[in-house]
Amino acid sequence: MREAAQDAPPAGEKARLPGQIPYIIGNEACERFSFYGMRNILVPFLVGSVLLSYLPEAERQGMAKEVFHSFVIGVYFFPLLGGWLSDRFFGKYNTILWLSLLYCVGHACLALFEENRTGFYTGLFLIALGSGGIKPLVSAFVGDQFNQSNKHMAKVVYDAFYWTINFGSFFASLLMPRILSAYGPAIAFGIPGILMFIATIIFWMGRRKYVNMPPTPPDPNGFMAVTMTALRGGANGDKGVGTFTAIGGVVLAIAMLAGWAMNALGNGGFWPESIKFVATFCLALGSVLLFGGIGTALQLERARGLHPDEAVDGVRAVLRILIVFAIVSPFWSLFDQKASTWVLQGKEMMLPHDQWWWPSWLVKDATQMQALNPLLVMLLIPFNNLVLYPALSKMGFQVTALRRMGWGIAFSGLAWVVAGMIQLQIDAGDPTSLAWQILPYALLTFGEVLVSATGLEFAYSQAPQPMKGVIMSFWLLSVTFGNVWVLLTNAGVKSEFMVAQIASSGMTESAFLMFFFAGFAFVAAVIFALYAKRYPMQDYYRAA
Repeated sequence: MREAAQDAPPAGEKARLPGQIPYIIGNEACERFSFYGMRNILVPFLVGSVLLSYLPEAERQGMAKEVFHSFVIGVYFFPLLGGWLSDRFFGKYNTILWLSLLYCVGHACLALFEENRTGFYTGLFLIALGSGGIKPLVSAFVGDQFNQSNKHMAKVVYDAFYWTINFGSFFASLLMPRILSAYGPAIAFGIPGILMFIATIIFWMGRRKYVNMPPTPPDPNGFMAVTMTALRGGANGDKGVGTFTAIGGVVLAIAMLAGWAMNALGNGGFWPESIKFVATFCLALGSVLLFGGIGTALQLERARGLHPDEAVDGVRAVLRILIVFAIVSPFWSLFDQKASTWVLQGKEMMLPHDQWWWPSWLVKDATQMQALNPLLVMLLIPFNNLVLYPALSKMGFQVTALRRMGWGIAFSGLAWVVAGMIQLQIDAGDPTSLAWQILPYALLTFGEVLVSATGLEFAYSQAPQPMKGVIMSFWLLSVTFGNVWVLLTNAGVKSEFMVAQIASSGMTESAFLMFFFAGFAFVAAVIFALYAKRYPMQDYYRAA
């Protein structure tokens, strides 16, 4: 395995696609199928499994959603660990390979322990660790394989990457619910495990061809270094209100964890018992990030002189971007429920097999509706870039990144209004065709393209080069906090006050929550629009 970048080809020789790229693309195709294959059948499996048989039937759907969103939280939290292990100790190749092996063990646990809670949940933890840990590394590993002579071909590979993700998701969403129904959970979870094992083998087969960049030492002018200097008061140690604000965030986080621990030990405490460890830990982390960010912003200038001006300005740029990410996090609370809440809704609807246009030969389970998302993504991205955005520009409407993201949040809210109206019809006892779910899926996917496909492009342009890796970690963390919102909301509706409020509304809990999340998104969209007007746009693309 080579340790340095590839040498440029001799003058006059045509640049070629690196020979190791097919191994990485093949690995990605199999890994994405394995991930979405198990993820998209997780909720329907849990609802009908013996794992939740200890609960009353009315509570199983809520617990299945809680398990699912806790799993997603892990998937988007563990990139922090994977990136740290790679950058500091093992390098990308070794970290990807070893975490992929744990990923395979996790799939094996799902297939073998379908009736054992400890074994099954251990499998979910290992999959979250493996999938999340390699998430920020694989795309960066692709970039390592290119040099100045063939860097123009990297875009082709990244496009293939994105296409592969949606291709794998599309077929996994279509096929795995059918396999679960026909052959049971052992086979349905076993197949994704086999695909992940194949993905690992393919990745390993290219080991002698990869360009493997060594781990890097900590950057003395990196994001954390500058932040800690500011919070310590700079050269004079002049601690101010920012320092104590950050300390307050740490104290609050410790209090949250202590409250949870008291409940777990049966001693009782101030912390709500309905907020379990995963949500408590994420709230504690959020407290540290929120108050630490505010404290850093208050006295960031104290880091000047000990760090270059560009490093200090870079931290301030990241802090501004983090506000954008925080406002976007409610979007993910709506988006990821398409694999939980919307699947459960679809199970209450009728498949329109009597309609000539319905593909009855293919779609036989409501869970398969999730295949609409990747299919629509592959259609909407070229439509937006080639038709919609040029048309809006001709009409005089400037299609900026912030406007796209704000409208994306609003469209997700509209999707949930439609889903709520569908739920009202179901609750009234009217037979409701599953085909009606096409509309909210289309609106939500349109919102996803506006938010997700734009978010990283926006962040990349706003962050200086040394801070771009930090931005990727925080972007993934925004998905984690989006799913925390779901856990907190599901815990909140169990309180006596909310039970009474829902009863007085005349709606079922499902319908009430759908309209609540729609309102949540609309409020976030308004806040986003107000902040976007004040946001000072930067341009940190590197010079040609």
